[in-house]
Amino acid sequence: MPKAFAQIAFTPAAQTFQDRYGTKEAYAKFLEGEELSGHTIDPDHAAFIESMDGFYLSTISETGWPYVQFKGGPRGFLRVQDNRHFAYTDYRGNRQYLSAGNISQNARVSLILVNYETQERLKIWGEARIVSMEDDPDFVLELMPKDYKAEPERAIIIKTLALEWDCPRHIPQRSTVVS
Repeated sequence: MPKAFAQIAFTPAAQTFQDRYGTKEAYAKFLEGEELSGHTIDPDHAAFIESMDGFYLSTISETGWPYVQFKGGPRGFLRVQDNRHFAYTDYRGNRQYLSAGNISQNARVSLILVNYETQERLKIWGEARIVSMEDDPDFVLELMPKDYKAEPERAIIIKTLALEWDCPRHIPQRSTVVS
């Protein structure tokens, strides 16, 4: 378990529950030491991220409410840029703009990427930045998957602050139907 994950996730309230249920000592070692780990995208993370055809994005509104949105596209629509950043084209959808509005006010995001076939799950905490079509149309269109019939509106770039492979214990095994 990486230190970056523990620093973000093991809040005082979470540690109170860990203490109550006997796991605090086992997890305390992940908060120790000076060296930060688990905040960069390694080759295994990159391959997993780029294989996704969807993920769950959590943002926070300016009034403090969490919002979770499923974002989807063809496999490979998530593109790793370097060892701290990945990006995707945000397509026109229901035009509520909740995620985009939230990101414009609070850059903190959390993502869950799940491969149901292999029962793998990657949790990511990061900071998101919007790149509009007006500001950099070449970048937004460069991220657009070939032959994908969607209307690009912007790109979202995520800077990773922590990545953590999650326990596969309760992930149902499912297959994606490709049409």
